[in-house]
Amino acid sequence: MQPSAQASRSRRGEFRFFDLQPRTASMRDEVLEGLSREPKQLSPKYFYDAAGSLLFEQITRLPEYYLTRTEIALFDVHLDDLARALGDGICLVEYGSGTSAKIRKLLERLQPAAYVPVDISGEHLEAQARALHGDFPWLDVFPTCADFTGPFALPAPVGDLPRVGFFPGSSIGNFDPAGAERFLRNTRITIGAGGRLLVGVDRKKDVAALERAYNDRQGITAAFNLNVLAHINQRLGADFVLERFTHAARYNAERGCIQMFLQSIADQTVRIGEVEIALRAGEAIHTENSFKYHPDEFIELARRGGYQPMEWWTDEGQRFALFLLEAS
Repeated sequence: MQPSAQASRSRRGEFRFFDLQPRTASMRDEVLEGLSREPKQLSPKYFYDAAGSLLFEQITRLPEYYLTRTEIALFDVHLDDLARALGDGICLVEYGSGTSAKIRKLLERLQPAAYVPVDISGEHLEAQARALHGDFPWLDVFPTCADFTGPFALPAPVGDLPRVGFFPGSSIGNFDPAGAERFLRNTRITIGAGGRLLVGVDRKKDVAALERAYNDRQGITAAFNLNVLAHINQRLGADFVLERFTHAARYNAERGCIQMFLQSIADQTVRIGEVEIALRAGEAIHTENSFKYHPDEFIELARRGGYQPMEWWTDEGQRFALFLLEAS
């Protein structure tokens, strides 16, 4: 039997860092491989250096960017529903390390027996998890450095706890549908049969509203997109000139996703060390996909990934949805 939430707050929670030593590809190799493709592409994970993370925080507060505030409002309305559905004594596994309002709302209301944030960047993960543990000292926190896109072993101290995965922010939309299905299957291995997964999903809607969210009037999203080049310059000694690129984001109706690009405004040659990369005027580097789903499309995707829907909630404007799934 698990201790009551009231009893759990009277003890000092444990903090222990687990490093599964995930294999990571060289940034240089990944960047050069992506820029050798046709069309050229860069991984969206390289948005998130310190400057990129600050820019994304600004994006979440923009009037055009409805996603974050809509998801948080859904949590505010449905936290009691979630608490009833999930019960006591759970282990909450967050895919991606966060200190955002969303995970804090869940921890405060659910008061889980343990929290396991998972990320591939160990230094960032440990720092974020320690800061959060300082605010929730009664909570057992076991940050786990792992590649969460594949299956991984959870820390031994949570082995007997019921498991609930948490993947907010429409991050699942950064996978294409086949990749999202693989991700769901892998989470099912980690969470186990009968485990739950709470996932945020951006809904298909008016194309103009979607495109406004990624083309804000202040140019913050453009700066965020261009920052990937600044990050590569800083880390790899490349010589991208940011003023020679423009931000573009548009909805691909055939694929059902927003696609972001950096478009070269002139013929140019960029150097990364001794490697030269030629770009034509008008040539685009693809930096991100963000897939959108109708509820029935996501439910079918979840079933293919090994889950059954338990409940789902959406806002009055039908812009965003939270899905609570159970591993079958």
